Amino acid sequence: MNATTPELINARPVPRPSTWAWAAVVLVLVAMFVHGLLTNPNYRWDIVGQYLLDARVVAGVGWTLLLTLGSMFIGIVLAVLMAVMRQGTNPVLRGVSTVYIWFFRGTPIYTQLVFWGLLSVLYPTLSLGIPFGPEFITFETSVVFNAAIAALLGLGLNEGAYLAEIVRGGLNSVDKGQSEVATALGMKRTTTLWRIIIPQAMRVIVPPTGNETISMLKTTSLVLAVPFTLELTFVTNALGNQKFLPVPLLIVAAIYYLVITSILMVGQHYVEAYYGRGFDDAHAGKAPKGMSRRQQAILSAGTVHIDPTQESTP
Repeated sequence: MNATTPELINARPVPRPSTWAWAAVVLVLVAMFVHGLLTNPNYRWDIVGQYLLDARVVAGVGWTLLLTLGSMFIGIVLAVLMAVMRQGTNPVLRGVSTVYIWFFRGTPIYTQLVFWGLLSVLYPTLSLGIPFGPEFITFETSVVFNAAIAALLGLGLNEGAYLAEIVRGGLNSVDKGQSEVATALGMKRTTTLWRIIIPQAMRVIVPPTGNETISMLKTTSLVLAVPFTLELTFVTNALGNQKFLPVPLLIVAAIYYLVITSILMVGQHYVEAYYGRGFDDAHAGKAPKGMSRRQQAILSAGTVHIDPTQESTP
């Protein structure tokens, strides 16, 4: 019996006409939306172009960015502090951290901002001194805590509670053996935290922190509760009410939010890639991102696998 050479199967993909039909429907709907967006005179694109670079609007963008960056800085500092306190051995510090996170996560941000705006009413003067004793420094609350400071503190304290849980989750994602080895080598707990644990936890912390930053960009619109009237949403709403044209001014604000969000998303991508070096999925014959030239040279020699768990015989 003569052996015959098997023929290769000429496999063809199964036709799926429904996929193309749904794609056509989506394209038609998108085309209808774009057509209505460009031809509907009620959008008043001339007004949009007129106010897009208006000095008041540009100043509102600046204040929005300042509030976003300032509140995120306060939130990140508080988050790291509270996450470390919550994982510490001191019961008082753990309790303070737990109560802080519980309170600021359990109350609406709008309500918190209203209270920060009423701080000068609740406490007309603030002082530094000994409790139930003499006061060394006394100052008026309205002078120190103006609307901008109140907005920054309100946003930052609220954000710190949410970021604290993100940081805590990132710290817990690092294997405990890392800290045990560092302790065995004689490293202090603070040194282990800053040199070993946090750098590895950043891969887990960065993505949700980036999302919180983008969310904070829109949350700044709530500072009218303080009230703070210089940020982008309030300025565009005020201009729209003055001109009786709210829709074009809302489009102006939306354009700026979309542009800033796009920039933040690009920045988040590169930050995630930086802290994700060595954890990317490696393809055969291709070195992962972030490897040194020496590591890439070793891989290209073919004597080791990219996956260290696999054995290789040269």
